[in-house]
Amino acid sequence: MTREDIRVFGRIGLLSFGGPAAQIALMHKELVEKRDWLSEDQFLRALSFCMLLPGPEAMQLATYAGWKRQGILGGLIGGGLFVLPGAFVIMVLALAYGTYGNLPVVQALFLGVKATVVIIVIEALIKISKRALLKTSHLVLAASAFVALFFFAVPFPFVVLVAGLIGALGQPGEAVTYQPQSGTLMHSLRVILIGGHLWAAPLAMIAFSGNTFLQEVGLFFSTLAVVTFGGAYAVLAYMTQEVVVSFEWLTTPQMMDALGLAETTPGPLILVTQFVGMIAGLAEGGTGMALTAGALTLWVTFVPCFIWIFAGAPLIDWLDGRPRLRGALAAITAAVVGVIANLSIWFAMHVFFGDVSRVSYGPVQTIWPNLLTLQPLAVGLAAITGVLLLWRHWSLPVVLLISAALSLGISAATGMI
Repeated sequence: MTREDIRVFGRIGLLSFGGPAAQIALMHKELVEKRDWLSEDQFLRALSFCMLLPGPEAMQLATYAGWKRQGILGGLIGGGLFVLPGAFVIMVLALAYGTYGNLPVVQALFLGVKATVVIIVIEALIKISKRALLKTSHLVLAASAFVALFFFAVPFPFVVLVAGLIGALGQPGEAVTYQPQSGTLMHSLRVILIGGHLWAAPLAMIAFSGNTFLQEVGLFFSTLAVVTFGGAYAVLAYMTQEVVVSFEWLTTPQMMDALGLAETTPGPLILVTQFVGMIAGLAEGGTGMALTAGALTLWVTFVPCFIWIFAGAPLIDWLDGRPRLRGALAAITAAVVGVIANLSIWFAMHVFFGDVSRVSYGPVQTIWPNLLTLQPLAVGLAAITGVLLLWRHWSLPVVLLISAALSLGISAATGMI
């Protein structure tokens, strides 16, 4: 049985391109349609549960499917094989980028990738809006989150906290439709306790070692792991602000290149954190430090995902009957629409213009481009990829390849490289 699980989940991990929607569709085909590992009802209930959790929902759904098969061992196989192929590719790409990333040819290719990512983020915004903005109050929350982030630079974790409180307080009292057995609750508590200690163990070891850089990497990405409601797009702007401005690990162009590379690999987009950790490690102490920082980032990012599933999956029926909890998480998802809208504008400005600066007018703190630095090639490439992705619905890897090739060809023809 384990051998078949490895083969099936390995296949899912290797083919998991195209973001959560494509990954979830692939799992539905493999686990529900081709095999009877999950019923339609189990799949949908698990998907709804995973969408309410911080972290990548597709990876957590794979973990749940494995858990249903063989408990914790199956969950480790399902979730692990969803992440590991992409993590290996990111490791190789990060090391190559550290060596060749500044070459003009590479930068020309990346311009095509980044122009495509602008459209990918807009596509994500459209899809999540359709799912999350079901009430007028949700629309107000999304708009408020956008204003708070774009015009007042309010920290992302604070936006998530306030949205959750508003959603919880706006719901009626708890209507429990299912009471879990005490043994189930104790199991979940044990998983949280043991998993939490495992999650924190590397951080404790690093604290004793006195390595300040690795301490900062571990603590920052640990914090990020528990606020990633709505997927990686929701926290990218916040992560960029901290990585570029606060820690100065990467430059803004490097951060955008990181997102572009993460879009080209299988697995969850949140693997961009591994790339960031490795590039920061390269600058700090060479290849050895890069590999250490990358491994630490993977650990603190994905171990919580396993904890949520192993602790929460037995309680899905109970959690489904908690209106205040569901209200809080629905409000957070609505706020995430505003967060991604902020990211889409931030990313478009940095791709389309050569000079973007932060401006302040009293309490207002935002960004604005130098209009004279508009890059027509980037705008044109984004228009082409927008047609191919949003209208023609072409495959993402194909569109990325076309955009990168066009960017390279036009740059070479015009003497830009």
